[in-house]
Amino acid sequence: MSALKVLNFGIEPGSRSGLRPAWEEPPTRAGLAAKGVTLALVCLAVLFPVWVVVVTSLSSVRTITETGGLVVIPRGVTFIHYQELLGGGQVTRAALVSAGVTLAGTLFSMVVSVLCAYGLSRPGSVLHRPLLLVIVATMFFGAGLIPTYLVVQGLGLTDTYLSLILPSALNVFNILVLRAFFMGTAQELVESARIDGAGDLRILWRIVMPLSRAVLAVITLFYAVGYWSAWFNASIYLSDPDMLPLQNVLQQLVLKQQKPTGLSQAINTGHLSPLAVQMAVMVLALIPVAVLSPFVQRHFKQGMLTGAVKG
Repeated sequence: MSALKVLNFGIEPGSRSGLRPAWEEPPTRAGLAAKGVTLALVCLAVLFPVWVVVVTSLSSVRTITETGGLVVIPRGVTFIHYQELLGGGQVTRAALVSAGVTLAGTLFSMVVSVLCAYGLSRPGSVLHRPLLLVIVATMFFGAGLIPTYLVVQGLGLTDTYLSLILPSALNVFNILVLRAFFMGTAQELVESARIDGAGDLRILWRIVMPLSRAVLAVITLFYAVGYWSAWFNASIYLSDPDMLPLQNVLQQLVLKQQKPTGLSQAINTGHLSPLAVQMAVMVLALIPVAVLSPFVQRHFKQGMLTGAVKG
């Protein structure tokens, strides 16, 4: 083995991107073709249902009637279903409820999770080891649905938006990832800040959090997607249909075949297609996740893998 290979830890200098180990054979053309075909099929399996949902939501009543259901090939585009849904009524109100709960819940969960993870990451914090064991134990042992409901009811949170936030405000896995990442912060920076008279909150705000932007972005996305996609808490804690978030309205439209409030007459008269209305609500529910994911995607490797391996 040449000296260059030894310095590069067995990496072939002329290999693809200089990252292929010397003991790994280069891929054959058949292998590359098989990988490409497999990747294309996986992408098609993921994107085809989304394509059908979007195209059907943008199709007219006549087109959906002629195709007998879901539309694969578009025959003209109409935004009438989106205009009717966003013109006020149950769907618009539910979307605003979901947006408000997502924003408030994500902010509250991040504040509490960051404070909890930072406290548990400091070796000298009071009772940090017993508290860590108690928190980890909740990942494996839960109280169950009935005790949780009784607690929420006893606190007077039923039929309030707090019932959609507080019962699921903390995720132990997210706290452990944050804690592991915080533990990797250079102790020299922390100690120098303490010598300058900075307290724990200032150290967290000025030093630890700026160095942890990647993991904070990923955990924020996890919490936001969780709140936006949640439907179970609303189904058991809310009895007022005007307070339901978007996911519960979508469940009623798709599973229970209920018609959105304010659109019943338009659907009965054939002005709107009930199938296209369902697909349009699905698209509205997918838009926030589809828009936010690309911006956080570049932080996934640095945030999740580094935070999961450290500590």
